[in-house]
Amino acid sequence: MHNFFIKQLVLLAVLIKLSGQPIYILKEGATETKGHDAQRSNIMAAEIVTETIRTTLGPHGMDKMLVSSSGDIIITSDGATIMKEFGVQHPAAKMLVEVAKTQDNEVGDGTTTAVVLAGQLLSKARGLMNQHVHPTIVIDGYKKASAEAQRILDSLAIQVDPADIKTLHQIASTSMGTKTVAVSKDFLAQLATSAVTQVMDNVGGSTKADIEKIKVVKKRGGGIDQTELVQGIVLDKEMVHPGMPKRVEKARIALLNTKLEIDKAEMDSKITIKTPHKMKMFLDKENAMMKEMVDKIAETNANVVMSKGIIDDIVKHFLVKRRIAGIRHVSAADMEKLAEATGGKIVSSLKDLSAESLGEARLVEEVKFGDDKLLYVRECKDPRAVTIVIRGGSEHVVEEAERSLHDALCVVRNAIEDGKIVAGGGSVETEVAKQLRDFAVKLGGREQLAIQCFAEAVEAIPLTLAQNAGLDPMDIMIELRRKHQEPENKWYGVSAYDGKVTNMLKERVIEPLRVKQQVIKSATEVACMILRIDDVVSSKEEKPLPRAKPPES
Repeated sequence: MHNFFIKQLVLLAVLIKLSGQPIYILKEGATETKGHDAQRSNIMAAEIVTETIRTTLGPHGMDKMLVSSSGDIIITSDGATIMKEFGVQHPAAKMLVEVAKTQDNEVGDGTTTAVVLAGQLLSKARGLMNQHVHPTIVIDGYKKASAEAQRILDSLAIQVDPADIKTLHQIASTSMGTKTVAVSKDFLAQLATSAVTQVMDNVGGSTKADIEKIKVVKKRGGGIDQTELVQGIVLDKEMVHPGMPKRVEKARIALLNTKLEIDKAEMDSKITIKTPHKMKMFLDKENAMMKEMVDKIAETNANVVMSKGIIDDIVKHFLVKRRIAGIRHVSAADMEKLAEATGGKIVSSLKDLSAESLGEARLVEEVKFGDDKLLYVRECKDPRAVTIVIRGGSEHVVEEAERSLHDALCVVRNAIEDGKIVAGGGSVETEVAKQLRDFAVKLGGREQLAIQCFAEAVEAIPLTLAQNAGLDPMDIMIELRRKHQEPENKWYGVSAYDGKVTNMLKERVIEPLRVKQQVIKSATEVACMILRIDDVVSSKEEKPLPRAKPPES
């Protein structure tokens, strides 16, 4: 019965076609691009994005100025920021934006490399498809090449001790060297390394570093060299009353996940007061209740109160009389960091507050920056959460320093958690490409063409580094291939500073293994996804009907 209806529908379609009547499947205004045209359009869109961002790669990469519709300006060489702010419309280009986001979320660095590699993989695939190699064969070859590249990377990796501060510092410095703030890379790398090692911990027999425990505060003014690592937490807050002490030494901090005021009735209620005496009694009772709150805090010997909620004016008055500093509206995230840093316990009720629940810090002080104020909780005992206060001469410098510092924190975390590193400067990519070519010959079949193209795409990274440094990319590539013929030269790469091919491991240009692995994985996945598309249907957005005008009076 089912086959009968299918035959009837096919017969009806043939009759309609023979009658010359058109058949509409898509709604009015929709467009469709099929076959080779769809593939070529997607690949070209990806190539355009890649060519735009590839000039930012490496120590001598250029910056991009991004201007929003509202006039806001961002000057950066950070791949993730550029891709996020591009505002691309083409669907294939949007997929590259997602690659940059994934790379940034997973490992925090290598976003530009991932986008450049994805674009090169698509460009090489187009050449194969022009030679009538089916996309499925290209995709299969790319997947095998990606798996082999992961194996090669793992075999090349060097073990690093999480306690090796010097190596961790060099990893952070390598990441910083490709950013606008490279002139201060050693100083900022030292801060990043110290911050991550401060929050790392042993969990289930393995070393973990939760960089969410590292708070970053931006404050315009001064210079980059005034950026500091605070062994505690810095809040964008100030004392709730001018009469409170601005500097509290040997601070004993109460962390309250509650407000310091009289609870209001949960439903509408009415209190009738007929005489001034009763009014005074009512107010005195409220004051007595709030005084009890402060007395309870004072009994624990606390001299600083951090409250998640508001602090009533009457409570402020009694806190001032007790010489207790008060800070209100502390966020839940900051409250957790304060607990980690000071060793205190967050309590949800004053009934649970005790001397044992207090956090400790050598100093709590209010510091003024121009018209703004920050509250420093300094020199906590063995803090499990810290703060980096970034300074800079302009808003653009501070923002770029924050982006660079985020990448540095991530790469140090990656190295600590994985314990594996590789050399940078395009050395590992050159070695991977060399071994992939050998693998392609052994594999045989038409897929070896795709694997060879994959190797050429990977070599685009050292080529781009050389080109952005003003060197001749072909001469550099020839020299790199010659060096990598010898197994002992596997760490030779492009030194962008002296324009030579040299041992990048000896130059201490090193990166975490996790970054390189994620670059290969992300770029391959998006390239294969785009290559699978052979039909693009674009629906035209329906415009709302115009409203009828009211009749003129």
